[in-house]
Amino acid sequence: MTEHHILRLGHHGDGIADGPIFAPLTLPGEMVSGTVDGSTLSDVRILTPSDDRVAPPCRHFKSCGGCQLQHASDVLVATWKQDVVKHALDAHGLETVFKPLHTSPAQSRRRATFAARRTKKGAMAGFYGRSSDVLIEIPDCKLLAPEVLEGRGVAEDLAVTGTSRKAALAVTVTASANGLDVAVAHGKPLDGPLRQELASLCERRGLARLSWDDEVIAMRHAPVQTFGRAAVTPPPGAFLQATQDGEAALLAAVKEAVAGADALADLFAGCGTFALPLAETARVHAVESVAEMMTALDHGWRMAEGLKPVTTETRDLFRRPLLPDEMRKLDAVVLDPPRAGAERQVAEIVTARVPQVAYVSCNPVTFARDALTMVNAGYTLNWVQVVDQFRWSSHVELAASLTAPA
Repeated sequence: MTEHHILRLGHHGDGIADGPIFAPLTLPGEMVSGTVDGSTLSDVRILTPSDDRVAPPCRHFKSCGGCQLQHASDVLVATWKQDVVKHALDAHGLETVFKPLHTSPAQSRRRATFAARRTKKGAMAGFYGRSSDVLIEIPDCKLLAPEVLEGRGVAEDLAVTGTSRKAALAVTVTASANGLDVAVAHGKPLDGPLRQELASLCERRGLARLSWDDEVIAMRHAPVQTFGRAAVTPPPGAFLQATQDGEAALLAAVKEAVAGADALADLFAGCGTFALPLAETARVHAVESVAEMMTALDHGWRMAEGLKPVTTETRDLFRRPLLPDEMRKLDAVVLDPPRAGAERQVAEIVTARVPQVAYVSCNPVTFARDALTMVNAGYTLNWVQVVDQFRWSSHVELAASLTAPA
């Protein structure tokens, strides 16, 4: 056993000592001991605890891999997440104003993917343990919305019905306005008897919709998500913001960044998280690579009242970004790309000199890279809003405002 002084938190929430040595579940300023295995400290003992160390609110924390930071105070986590973004910008020499961090409350996650397995006595469902493939049951999870946590029982039923004891299902449970929307992957091949069993399970459990490897098996009610004035039924497994609270915070930031725009494009638009609320005041062109998402968005717009025109386009923006001549009449662009960022699309935006840009990101590193491109082209990075909707995790999200030179 050797002793180590924890200097800082890494990007995955582990404490880092000189070496670097990564020590899970430790905090900056702590003296710890343990056994060095490569670059990881195992059998960690806390010798001198940090003043920011708190009792984890969830009894599953030490074994479950769903959360990384329940042992840290809210103040420490908020400061660390803000600093993750600041350090990403600092690496490129970028400075800006940071709005106060917004954190979603406990028990507010509206989606979870449970692992579910058959056992000798029935089935079990939960999350995998920290750095392992051991399945941990989580009946008292403090992260998930209560209705989503109830989906764990549905996942167990599905494991009994649709998998062997040698395999595990991935059961994605999403809360909707009309009940749980359940999408299953890695199950048995569909046949007639399995279809009947699954349809019966959907009815018995009162699910809104049940999908099996992207095929809808049964739908009792449309699993509606509300975006502004529009009600949208996303395709199975479609992207949604993790919490309604976090979505509202990001939307507020986006609205501020594009305030006054009469015509805008929402790129990587998903099912309309931003496009449909923004259509209350502006004409919107929504672009997304998944056709089913565009169909859902378009239907939601057509059924809503009081919205300005919304057009949709199915297009892979990584391969075919919107070009300057397609953006010359736009007042603003909203970007919400995957973790890879939007490097090629940003290059076209700065060429087009679109006046206002709202950039929503789940990866501070690629955001900083794209922001540098814009700043080098004369744009101003006005502010950044960090949003912590993945509470107690190492995940960081943000929204930012950039404006073109006059």
